[in-house]
Amino acid sequence: MNEIEKAIKLMEEGKIIVYPTDTLYGIGANIFIEEAVMKVYEIKQRPFNMPLPICLHSVNEIKKYTYLNEVAEKIIKKFMPGKITIILNKKNSIPDYISRDKVGIRVPANDIAIKLARKFPITATSANLHGGRQPASIQIAKDELGDKVAMYIDGGKLPGIPSTILDVSEGKIKIIREGAIKKEELNV
Repeated sequence: MNEIEKAIKLMEEGKIIVYPTDTLYGIGANIFIEEAVMKVYEIKQRPFNMPLPICLHSVNEIKKYTYLNEVAEKIIKKFMPGKITIILNKKNSIPDYISRDKVGIRVPANDIAIKLARKFPITATSANLHGGRQPASIQIAKDELGDKVAMYIDGGKLPGIPSTILDVSEGKIKIIREGAIKKEELNV
């Protein structure tokens, strides 16, 4: 069993892993196991009123979990896979414990992240304590989270700038967090 298969098996069992993306290291849990998702909040010490974004393996998956609009489609075409998180109105295929009405979607340009999310969507929040150091290396993630996760997948040194978060649920661009993609680049 290779590292990816092992990580997927752990997540199928409700365990938590740390994996590389195209920006930072993320915490991965199977979004369809409520206890695993709650564990991510506990490990990060993240407020429960801050919904967790999810990582999908393909842009084609987005319409399975959310309602697309013209602006979202333009952003997806221009920036995904890539260093962006888009918030859209969710479909019932996303459990309410992930989010009630909207969900952040990530399709990172990272082979490991893509392979991990191929079987089921996984959580896509940074592998640190809430408000902690940006986990650009596996060592920072380990310093932040210690033995609270079942497995760490080392993808080397990452860029260290978080993804840009856009709320496009209303059919217009609302910047929630400027990150790796700058405001000027967003003219779609």
